[in-house]
Amino acid sequence: MVSILVDQKKIEVQEGTSLLKACLDNGITIPNLCYLKEVDPAPASCRLCFVEIDGVDRPVAACSVPVQAAMVVRTDTPAVRRLQRTALKLLLSVHDVDCKNCPANRKCALQHLARFLKVGLKPKGLRHRLKEPPIDDRHPCLDYYPNRCVLCGRCVAVCRAASDRPELTFAKRGFDTVVSFFGRTDSVRHDCATCRACIDTCPVAALALKDGLKSLP
Repeated sequence: MVSILVDQKKIEVQEGTSLLKACLDNGITIPNLCYLKEVDPAPASCRLCFVEIDGVDRPVAACSVPVQAAMVVRTDTPAVRRLQRTALKLLLSVHDVDCKNCPANRKCALQHLARFLKVGLKPKGLRHRLKEPPIDDRHPCLDYYPNRCVLCGRCVAVCRAASDRPELTFAKRGFDTVVSFFGRTDSVRHDCATCRACIDTCPVAALALKDGLKSLP
């Protein structure tokens, strides 16, 4: 175990642990979307978990930094908050903000982050751009809503962990990046309907079980 100082709070953690995990495990809030305890290394895809570390000349993603002895970390400096707010605004600029009709309403990670970072859910100054079509229903079990998706990768990670024949992956590039499916046959229908790990881990309800399968145990 080693000692580090985070926001003037001394904590004891296992050397080599990701800095984000060390902070979250000790009750120190760092905004994030893609973190999962069981995924190592972290995908570092959401670009929200910035912190400042003494001796490092710019903010870094806490999920990608291993803890070292005597680290001095700050999680809430003006530079850190500026980067986090910018990253969140960019996510919201390509998000279908329709909270009232979304099943994630009141438990949505974007709502929690917006409240924590004091960012409006419909930020001004950025073009609002959505993908077409709004629903990908080609999977025999799942419906995917690309304009809710934040591309955090949690669904892809848990699918890979849950099955030796994972269903989910990323497809395309840049703005057009989406979660896509390896298999689209009825052979995966029952397995996906009963597993639901990808649905449960999604922070924004971008994946949903098809209506006809919701009665399955």
